[in-house]
Amino acid sequence: MEGTQRKGKKRTVQKLKYIILGGGMVAGYAAKELASRGLTSGELAIVSADTAFPYERPPLSKGFLSGKDNETSILINGPEWYREHGIEVRLNTVIEYIDPNKTLLRSSSGEEFECQHLLLATGARARKLDCPGNDLGNVYYLRSLKDSETIRSRSASTKEAVIIGGGFIGMEVASVLAQKSIQTTLVIREDRVWSRVFTPLMSAFFEQYYTARGVRIVKQARVASLEGKGTVQAVLLGDGKKISCDCVVVGVGAVPVTEPVEKAGLTVDNGIVVNEYLEASRAGVYAAGDVANYPDTIFGKRRRVEHWDNAVSQGQHWTRVVLGERQPFVHVPYFFSDVFDLSYELWGDPAGANEIVVRGDSNTSSFSVWWLKNNRMAAAFVMNRPDEERQVAPEWIKSSQTVSRERLSDKKRTILEAISG
Repeated sequence: MEGTQRKGKKRTVQKLKYIILGGGMVAGYAAKELASRGLTSGELAIVSADTAFPYERPPLSKGFLSGKDNETSILINGPEWYREHGIEVRLNTVIEYIDPNKTLLRSSSGEEFECQHLLLATGARARKLDCPGNDLGNVYYLRSLKDSETIRSRSASTKEAVIIGGGFIGMEVASVLAQKSIQTTLVIREDRVWSRVFTPLMSAFFEQYYTARGVRIVKQARVASLEGKGTVQAVLLGDGKKISCDCVVVGVGAVPVTEPVEKAGLTVDNGIVVNEYLEASRAGVYAAGDVANYPDTIFGKRRRVEHWDNAVSQGQHWTRVVLGERQPFVHVPYFFSDVFDLSYELWGDPAGANEIVVRGDSNTSSFSVWWLKNNRMAAAFVMNRPDEERQVAPEWIKSSQTVSRERLSDKKRTILEAISG
């Protein structure tokens, strides 16, 4: 620690080798990677506005929300692990100023931190519902551990719930609440669930599966307002229909947290713009996770990904880069979900695909979907299929494997025989 002068008042600047701004999955896994590669005590600080140590995010809408997991079980590393490795974790610390030229941070309480390598992992916040009544009680968003704890606690006395949004958060929360014997309604703007990713066939399968398990799905619906006195009592739709409820969970997307960075002059465009090494527009400053807009070298376009696998991989990659392994970040986008008694995985990017092949029986819970773009593998969805399909999917996408549609759709062939001739 060293003292300096500013406006006549003494302040202290804590100097470190590495600072990670944000206490999410990027921080947890980057710290773990650094520790495994010989991190010296006192070299790393994690500065987080959160109240909890870095934790796994997927359980928030799955096992933790349902009550199967607890706070301790979802921590990436326990508090004692950080102490043992000499890693300082500053919780409840809001950074209001960043000087990217000095890689210096200043908290709202006046503390300053300076480092050689700064990783910005500020994540994203839930997009708010824009309608009258959105400030009523018992209207929830799911991004943090505290959010999930609140919804889980509230669900114990909930009889009727409305989930707004047909993406993966909405679908996972609807699944959990329905299994708690809560009358659950899923309200979506589109004409089918998760239309941004699912094919019509996939949406039809999941809609039937949900409906059979008591979830009411209202499609092509606009939320006009939320009604109630103090707490929400109903959702009013644009066509005048009203859905009674005592709890609303909103899942209509997320917005990257970039405010401190914008003031610092770093390039921001749908997140913090980084290069193939995850470097921002100032030397020594990097970004990873939900907030990073990075060049996807596999698909030849920029993307910002809000899934756990991307956060883990980018946190680990940053560690390798700052330790001298300067390689481009190359990663197949990956997502998994658990709903009711189903588990599925999805790799790649189906956008722009011009052929789709289904293997297995889409009328059952065992099928896979393969997206081809000019006979090259672009994306794959796999649910309850042979392990070899899971194994080849990311490999084929990463290498842009040429695949014959005819062979791939031949159900008498294994997935490997589809390219072996």
